[in-house]
Amino acid sequence: MLFDKHSRGRGAVWPSILVGLFASFGGILYGYDTGTISGIQTMPFWLDEFGHPGSGRIALIVSILSVGTFVGSLSAGYLADITGRRWGIILSVMIPFNLGVALQTAATAQPMFIAGRFFAGLGVGLVSAQVPMYQSETLPKWIRGAIVGCYQLCITIGLFLAAIVSWATQNRDDSGSYRIPLAIQFAWAIILAAGLLVLPETPRFLIKKGNTAQAIKSLVFLRRLDAEDPELLAELDELKASWEYEQSLGSSSYIECFKGTHGKRTLTGILVQSLQQLVGINFIIYYGTSYFAENVNGLPSSFILQVIVNSVNVAMTFPGLWAIDRFGRRPVLLTACGAATPITNFSSQCAQFAFICIYISFFASTFGPCAWVVTGEIPSLRLRAKTLSMTTAANWFFNWLLSYITPYLTGALNPTQSNVFWIWGSFCWIAAVFVYFMIYETKGLSLEQVNELYENESRAWRSSKYRLQETPIVDEWATKDTEMAVHMEN
Repeated sequence: MLFDKHSRGRGAVWPSILVGLFASFGGILYGYDTGTISGIQTMPFWLDEFGHPGSGRIALIVSILSVGTFVGSLSAGYLADITGRRWGIILSVMIPFNLGVALQTAATAQPMFIAGRFFAGLGVGLVSAQVPMYQSETLPKWIRGAIVGCYQLCITIGLFLAAIVSWATQNRDDSGSYRIPLAIQFAWAIILAAGLLVLPETPRFLIKKGNTAQAIKSLVFLRRLDAEDPELLAELDELKASWEYEQSLGSSSYIECFKGTHGKRTLTGILVQSLQQLVGINFIIYYGTSYFAENVNGLPSSFILQVIVNSVNVAMTFPGLWAIDRFGRRPVLLTACGAATPITNFSSQCAQFAFICIYISFFASTFGPCAWVVTGEIPSLRLRAKTLSMTTAANWFFNWLLSYITPYLTGALNPTQSNVFWIWGSFCWIAAVFVYFMIYETKGLSLEQVNELYENESRAWRSSKYRLQETPIVDEWATKDTEMAVHMEN
């Protein structure tokens, strides 16, 4: 059972869960920032203020955020390894993200607005790589999947809040129509930074830095066990043994991320994050409001339709969070659905919107949360920061590419026939094949056991049987530590 007492061990689990859940709040920044532009670009006052930008300039304004996020996510590995996971997130939201929000809110012309989008994206990119890292390194294995998946839940909540606020301010005949939705982002940044100031650094990062005393304090906070408790000390020994083993393997450069079994992990993370974008979710997120306004005239306003879509997105993320730790990563990712119908009359408009909601439902409960879980679990501690920076950068690269080319694609492929949806559907099938051959089942394994799984099993489709085995690598180093301690006592 998911909440089996034996799987949890002694001590309290609620501190770790609350820490992981709060860190998920970083997804609000991601979701709200990406969702706000969907509504703003159709507001009459914003269009008049910024000169009714054409499709090419709209593509630039929308996609420039992803350029910043791409740069930020690639930089996150360095920042997280230098400042720590916790301070890395705090600095990211308080400096580049808030600067970007300030520039967008103050802007009255396109250049300043575009610059603000870039800096906000830089902050979002830094956060998006570090939050799953922080969560994975603090959570116990039995609940790790669901809590890391909550990062995606917060992304959907951010999208929903952006749709609500944009709907509420759309008809204002002043700059408040776009400045209010933008300025609200200051609140998300302050809440996240203030909360992280009182939360601990991850014990794995502290072990990596050789700060055993602080690592014990972090574990005491997270597990609610005494510093001398045998179970806490056993976990500490396992973390130290795993780190010592990883150190014995060599350096932690970016080149090392592509060597040996870790090369498979890096490639898996890059592809799963790329496919999360290539299945077409951001067509609805970035351009849903404008698409509905132009092509779905018989239904309620495009802003209302976008609120409905985002409501489905939020609601259907919950079944996915439950399924990730109940059924495992592979079964969840192998579940997918997508469809489209030509827009010729009112009935076909209703059918298409229904199928879009079905598609959103399946994405929200499968690839949405599970991609973040997989990429947060599979890297080794030695290379985790650098690997996650690259896998998240892959997500943002395709986020940028699709947000930039989508206006051209829909125009070239006749939007009234919805031909663009066939592209997204094709990638759903590609994703299914990829998951079967490349995604390892890591349900119920500690991060140290996940590392060992990749070292000892070459076939992903047989990984679910591996959990019955022992952990020889960690046990070997733990045995050596014990033997050394006995020798010193003698």
